[in-house]
Amino acid sequence: MNAEQVARVRRFNRAVTRRVGALSDAYLGRGRPLGASRLLWEIGAECEVRALRSRLGLDSGHVSRLLRALEAEGLVAVEPGAADRRVRVARLTAAGRTERALLDARSDELAASMLAPLDPPERERLVAAMATVERLLTAAMVDIRPADSRDPDAARCVQAYFAELDRRSDTGFDPAASGAAADAHELTPPLGTFLVARLDGAPVGCGGVKHRPGAPAEIKRLWVADAARGRGLGRRLLGELEALASRSGASVVRLDTNGALVEAIAMYRSAGYREIPRFNDEPFADHWFEKRLT
Repeated sequence: MNAEQVARVRRFNRAVTRRVGALSDAYLGRGRPLGASRLLWEIGAECEVRALRSRLGLDSGHVSRLLRALEAEGLVAVEPGAADRRVRVARLTAAGRTERALLDARSDELAASMLAPLDPPERERLVAAMATVERLLTAAMVDIRPADSRDPDAARCVQAYFAELDRRSDTGFDPAASGAAADAHELTPPLGTFLVARLDGAPVGCGGVKHRPGAPAEIKRLWVADAARGRGLGRRLLGELEALASRSGASVVRLDTNGALVEAIAMYRSAGYREIPRFNDEPFADHWFEKRLT
C-alpha cells in the first residue's frame, strides 16, 4: 500500500461516518450514540455477551458499559445462560423489541435518503460499489493464525472439510481409509503447521502444511466455509501456507485433491500449480499438483 491509498481510505471513512450520523450522540434521533444502538440491534432476541464482543470487536469493559446503559433504559436484561450459568446472555425486553423495530424502520429511512438524490443508474453504481466495499472489508477482517490441530475450532473446520468431501465426491469420503486421521501430528510443529481462519471469532477456514526437510512440503486440508467463499480467503490461506513452506526451507510445495472440488482445482491452477503424476497413495485423490516457490 502507499500513502495515497491510505489517504483515500481515510477520506472514505470521514465521508461515511458523517453521512450515517455516526458522530451524533443521538443516533437516528433516539437519544443514544451509534454504539449502543448497534449493540441493541445485534442482540436480536438474545445473544451471548462474549459473542457480541467478538462480533463487534469491542473490549469487555466497553460492552459492559453499553449494556448497563441499555439495561437502565429497560431495553435489555443480562442474565446467566440456561445451559451454562457461567455464560452471560443479553435478551431484549418487550420495550427493547419495540425499540429495535423502530431503529430498523429509521435505518431504512436513512438508507433511502442516501439513494433518493441519485438517478437510477447512479443508485445502481452506489449499491454495487457498497457491495464490493463490504465484501473486501469483510475479507480484510478475517484473522488467520496457527492453531493446534486438536483445537476445537480446528477440529470443527476439519470435520466440515471431511463432510464436504463426503457430500461432493462420487465415492464418498472415509477419513480412516484415507489415513487423514494420521495427518494430525504431522501438522503440529516442528513437523508442520496448521492454520485456522476466523471471522468475528468464528472459524471459517483452515489449512495445513507438512514440512519435509530435503523434500517438497505438502499442503493438506485447505478448506473455506460456504458463507466465507467469494472473498479470496482460499487464495489467502494458500499464500500463507506457501510462505510457511518457504520459511521451512522448501523450494517446492505439493498437494493432492479430489476431482469433485472443481473450484479448488481452478484456484490451484491460477495460483501457478501444475499437474504432476501421483506422488502418494491417497485413495480419494484424483489430481496431484506441484508449485516451485520463489
